[in-house]
Order: sequence, then C-alpha cells, then structure tokens
Amino acid sequence: MSDNRWEGIDEFVAVAECSQFTAAAERLGVSSSHISRQIVRLEERLQTRLLYRSTRRVTLTEAGQTFLQHCQRLQDGREEALRAVGDLTSEPKGMLRMTCAVAYGERFIVPLVTRFMGLYPQLRVDIELSNRQLDLVHEGLDLAIRLGRLQDSRLVAARLAPRRMYLCASPSYLERYGRPHSLSELSRHNCLIGSSDMWQLEQNGREFSQRVQGNWRCNSGQAVLDAALQGVGLCQLPDYYVLEHLNSGALISLLEAHQPPNTAVWALYPQQRHLSPKVRKLVDFLKDGLAERPEYRG
Repeated sequence: MSDNRWEGIDEFVAVAECSQFTAAAERLGVSSSHISRQIVRLEERLQTRLLYRSTRRVTLTEAGQTFLQHCQRLQDGREEALRAVGDLTSEPKGMLRMTCAVAYGERFIVPLVTRFMGLYPQLRVDIELSNRQLDLVHEGLDLAIRLGRLQDSRLVAARLAPRRMYLCASPSYLERYGRPHSLSELSRHNCLIGSSDMWQLEQNGREFSQRVQGNWRCNSGQAVLDAALQGVGLCQLPDYYVLEHLNSGALISLLEAHQPPNTAVWALYPQQRHLSPKVRKLVDFLKDGLAERPEYRG
C-alpha cells in the first residue's frame, strides 16, 4: 500500500497554527482523533517528531517549525494553482507574506494592510518590517514595499507613490550658522547623519552622492527629524517626514536647485505572483490608500 505524501499536511498546519488539536479539528470540520492519527502517520513517514504534546497546548519542535514554513507555502501554492485556472477576480485568501522598511511600514503600510484584511477575512498576512532588502524569491515573500530607486530587475514593479528628498534646517539653526547657498558650503555645516553619510544631490542635471560630516548620527529618520527641529544641524529626509514642518515654517528647505530627481515608493513582487488576486488587489489598495494621505496630496 503506497503512502500518500500529502496526507496529514493540512492537519499539521491547522494544529500548528491553532496550538490545539480540538481547535484544529473545529477548523477542518473533523474529529480530534482523525487529526491525531494523520499527524502520527505524517511523523512516521518523516521519521521525526514535529510536535510536543501536552494536556493544554501543542508546540512545535525545531523540525516542526521548519516543516510548517514549507507546508504553508505548499498550501499557498496549491491555492494559487487552483485560482490560476479559475476566476482571477476571486477574493484574496490564503497567506500573503510581505516586507517593508521599518519606519515607513509602521506609519504608512501596516495600517493600510490591516484595513485591507478587514475586507477579506479569508486572508492571512505575515509582515516582516526590516531595513535589510530581503530576497523575495529566496525568502518566499509575495510582496515588498521599497523606497527610492529600483535595483532588482527580476521583480515586477508597481509605483505606489512619489518620494522626494528635501535638504532642510530649522530657522534657529540658520540664524546661528547662516544659510548654505552652494554645495561647497555643506562642509561648513553640521549635517545630521542617518543610516548613511552619503546624501543624494543633483548638479547640472547629474545626480551624485556627496559625503557629509557632523557630530550627530542615528539610523532613525524620526530621530534625525527631531534633531533638525531642535536646531542641531542640517538634514536630508524624504517628503513624508518633513512636508508638515516645511509648511508650518518649523523647517526651511535649502539648496532646492540641487534636490535629486523624484524617486518613488514601489511595490515589488516575483513574476509568478503577477496575477495573484491577493497581491494585485493589495497593491491597488495601497496605491489608493497612500494617495489619500495628506503627505501625498497636492
């Protein structure tokens, strides 16, 4: 009698996600004894333990944690395959894994994704906020939100919103140290350094990077903004950090002729996710949602 290599996978995922046999059985509409038998057979086929069982809770072994990630991807791939031959306008469902930079994700993307999930209760979302550029294909991610200029040509890109960099300082700083009128004068000023000491600038239609110096550094855009507002030095930050303060006069835009060309906020996804309803609809939702933000109006 041949083994069915797919048997037990749905049961295992349900138990792993619910942390209980009873809850998993309710999710799948089967008995707890059926769940238990399938997982025992699965462990026997794999010749390894996947779960630690107690009277109240089920936890994953190290092998179980690794196996769960692959099984969720298998489930997701199976759902994608079924939808690929069905109606492409079907509602988003299954697992969607995505990544975004930490500060931008917390402020702009995660609230919109949460609203999107409210529209589609069958959707599960796993968001990894990281300032590392994760490899979507290698990490098994469906979607990445990235800022600036694109580098990975293997991915499909959709522009979500503009992104403009501003060089600015507070009136109090400029009163004390004067206003720079040329790029060469930057070396005379205290430049607030964020994640990089290379600022993007433009001269004679050519974009270039210029190294700056200062006595203050922090890899947080919000921290750079706070220091600039307190008059510590010059800063270069994206529009969504500074526009409110430029409009109120709390910050003054500098060297505007040397601002780099507009970059953008991008949604990137692997080619095979191009027609996935959950990815396509989320990208559209993010684009519309960002357009409603005051930072992107006008």
